[in-house]
Amino acid sequence: LPTTHRLLATLRARGYVRQLPDRRYALGFRLVPLGATAGSVVGAGAERALARLVDELGETANLAVLDGDRVAYVAQVPGRHAMRMFTEVGRRVDPHCTAVGKAMLARMPRERARAILTRTGLAPRTPRTVTDVDVLCDLLDEVRAQGYAMDEEEQEVGVRCVAVAVPATDESAPRVGLSVSGPAPRMTDELVARAVPLLTRTAREMADDL
Repeated sequence: LPTTHRLLATLRARGYVRQLPDRRYALGFRLVPLGATAGSVVGAGAERALARLVDELGETANLAVLDGDRVAYVAQVPGRHAMRMFTEVGRRVDPHCTAVGKAMLARMPRERARAILTRTGLAPRTPRTVTDVDVLCDLLDEVRAQGYAMDEEEQEVGVRCVAVAVPATDESAPRVGLSVSGPAPRMTDELVARAVPLLTRTAREMADDL
């Protein structure tokens, strides 16, 4: 407890946390420029690449990273339709029920992916969420073979998503994924078939920039 108090006192003195009247702590305003700096790592080039996907496909394009054991969305360009998908930049979700999470896990050795899934658990977000770790690991093998992953209304009912992993230069490089998502009636098999080569090409182009 004394060590925790001392660390919090340092963070408060530097503006990274603030103490509320009830003596609880909240995030400080010095974190705002840190967030902006983290966002700038993505760069304008990544957002232009997402915008090109939207121009080609009409649906929302997302960029995400594996942050610890969870997926964090770091950039998004919304689709052209009035009814479109929206995910807050900075939102963190479990990888097992998202296309982009599965795409990134599939690029790892099976046992490492299994360890992440075991730690995060396989919470049933919808009736279609895969909650058996052995079944999911087999699905990751399929994703690895075909080069892309699908979310078939596993994170949210009525939402379908297709994703690919951005090629990593080495094992220490961050895990990055690229996805296109939209309402299931519009995310047809035909649109997915068009999206996969576009996503794959864009991921290759983004690999060096990221």
